[in-house]
Amino acid sequence: MSAPIGVFDSGYGGLTILKELKQQLPQYDYIYLGDNARAPYGPRSFESVYEYTLEAVQWFFDQGCELVILACNTASAKALRNIQQLDLPNLAPDKRVLGVIRPSSEVLGNYSNSKQVGIMGTTGTVQSESYIIEMAKFFPEVKVFQQACPMWVPLIENGEYDKAGADYFVKSYLDQLFSQSKDIDTILLACTHYPLLAAKIASYLPKGVKLVSQGDIVATSLSQYLDNHPEMANKCSQKASLQFYTTDNAQTFEKQASAFFGQKVEAKHTDLA
Repeated sequence: MSAPIGVFDSGYGGLTILKELKQQLPQYDYIYLGDNARAPYGPRSFESVYEYTLEAVQWFFDQGCELVILACNTASAKALRNIQQLDLPNLAPDKRVLGVIRPSSEVLGNYSNSKQVGIMGTTGTVQSESYIIEMAKFFPEVKVFQQACPMWVPLIENGEYDKAGADYFVKSYLDQLFSQSKDIDTILLACTHYPLLAAKIASYLPKGVKLVSQGDIVATSLSQYLDNHPEMANKCSQKASLQFYTTDNAQTFEKQASAFFGQKVEAKHTDLA
């Protein structure tokens, strides 16, 4: 029986995570779901994000998934803890749902010499203060500065990330971040969409500031998780298959997805609610 690893995002951003998962762990089966019909999640309430994410998790379980990765910082920030603590024990006690915030927080402090890091994310991720909470557990000596970037996801999802119009919003949010501290030497792109803006962001960064994306971090963390939990690794099927689903128009998804995933994809439509 097929038991793919589920990878979830509100839109396309999780494809940047899936790309790295496929690179580091190519043997596993993966099924991707983008809730494009209800994206973006960033400005939505905690209640809505939790409700939508739980629906997606149940959908993955219905597809046979034993392990689901919330490859979305907003869903990880607003829904993961409740799903892990309140829902899984009743819904599926032997299945697992993991996020992207904890793996990133476990290593981010290692990149910084000044012990001052910046988090650039959606409004929802920033408001949750999840990174401040998690970073304090692993790197209590590191100061965390946050900047919400509400225009970045719409720019990216509308294919404007490499156009001149994006420059204003890239520079504006970076200026706001560095106005909080000039000593920030490491910035985490705390939204899986943001790697598409990485080249533009890098061009406006002060010399020596490191820009960190999450794909490689999350893939390395999952690899370690599966090594440490062979009982879960053995449950996940390994035929190197890939499936893509969207809650919106499949043809539109296919056109946009290649920019995030790096290759052509074939998608199917599905309804969650």
